[in-house]
Amino acid sequence: MKVRTRFAPSPTGFLHLGGLRSALYGYLFARQNNGTFILRIEDTDQERFVEGATEVIYNTLRDCGMNWDEGPDVGGDYGPYIQSERKDLYLPYAKQLVESGHAYYCFCTKEELDERRHAAEARGEVFKYDKHCLNLSKEEVQARLDAGVPYVIRLNAPTTGESHYHDIVFGDMVFPNDTLDDMVLIKQDGMPTYNFANVIDDHLMGITHVMRGMEYLSSTPKYNLLYEAFGWEIPQYIHMPPVMRDAQHKLSKRDGDAYYSDFIAKGYLSEAIVNYLALVGWNPGTENEFFTLEELAEAFDVNRINKAPGIFDVDKLTWFNAEYIRRMSPAEYLEKVTPWFDKVLAGKGICYTRLAELMQERTEIFSRVPEMVSFLGELPDYDISLYTHKKMKTDPVVARNALTMVRPVLEGISDWTEPVIHDTLMAAIAEAGLKNGAVLWPLRIAISGQASTPGGAIEIAWLLGKEETLRRLDNGLAKLEDIQA
Repeated sequence: MKVRTRFAPSPTGFLHLGGLRSALYGYLFARQNNGTFILRIEDTDQERFVEGATEVIYNTLRDCGMNWDEGPDVGGDYGPYIQSERKDLYLPYAKQLVESGHAYYCFCTKEELDERRHAAEARGEVFKYDKHCLNLSKEEVQARLDAGVPYVIRLNAPTTGESHYHDIVFGDMVFPNDTLDDMVLIKQDGMPTYNFANVIDDHLMGITHVMRGMEYLSSTPKYNLLYEAFGWEIPQYIHMPPVMRDAQHKLSKRDGDAYYSDFIAKGYLSEAIVNYLALVGWNPGTENEFFTLEELAEAFDVNRINKAPGIFDVDKLTWFNAEYIRRMSPAEYLEKVTPWFDKVLAGKGICYTRLAELMQERTEIFSRVPEMVSFLGELPDYDISLYTHKKMKTDPVVARNALTMVRPVLEGISDWTEPVIHDTLMAAIAEAGLKNGAVLWPLRIAISGQASTPGGAIEIAWLLGKEETLRRLDNGLAKLEDIQA
């Protein structure tokens, strides 16, 4: 049996991290078994359809390196791969189930259903459809159909006994049949429901392993009733635990941690997201945490998927991202960081190549870069208390004296390069009998306005250029001119 897995998202917006992990696991399982990974767009819910969402799905999967073997844009032997283009397939299958007694026409109106639902709630019961239309005679059904009365087609689920199936992650599952609802198969608009189309398409596309979230564990017996009614082979199930923010909370749009695009916008790398997401709910059984997509496919084992929810720790992702950034070549980093430099430094004449060298080891997330380097574009207002540093033995008085000493030294440098700035400053500090830190710390504060910077005073002075360095130094001296010794 050749393994065939599928990722079947609905185009309702950006791709949720839980959905992306489902796609990833399906992709890895297919690749590990030399199988086929299929992309199918399930757009039967037209009310939730979002224009452009299908392209978002395509772009997200490609960004993550998950290229599909069959799908809407690449074709295949089992298309179309968009459900709305398969609309005419489903009704004949539903009618076949009606003929065999496994389904029936339901003419109940929304108002009637709402009334029964409210009555059930008033009795403290969970509402499920009461098979009201099941016992209509064939003549009554045909008369209503001929009269154009709106209808749906419902599954005729059993009310006694138990349903059993095996899940590769959760083991043997048992559900009492009296908990099953007569789910709708065909809606009033003629479109199939998600659940019905899912089964029909999985069978017609030869899906061997259905990999999806554990929220479908309790729905699976209804899917199996359909497979059995048609006499079709039931696929193997691999239900995956949810991706959570913590033990109590789901990832949420409000918190900006639910979607892949949220993290890309914040400056996380696709490779880091994919690597970390693979480990949220699965472990390789080794100490290794860093994998390429190809290495993940080789290491992936569905038997090591956890039953407990996977906690998506943003701090851990940030650590992963920082490690990935450090492993980039200087050229790759410069290419990635340039747009972030541009946000605050465009047109300022700063050497991005040198700044990138200073920033790469300090970068965890690219969205934090602009704030870290904005001082190069414009000197921030700062308090003279920054000049106080116990380890450097500096305070505002020491700083004023140090800046007064160093001002003419810097002005006298004609060849404004890092080596010359360094050698000239070190010689002047030694000649004055001062400690390096007692001069370089005040100089850093005066020309950057902050205590933490990429590079020290010498690197910053070179990046700023001589004229801007002296201007900022004079500003620092002006702030300190009223300090009493």
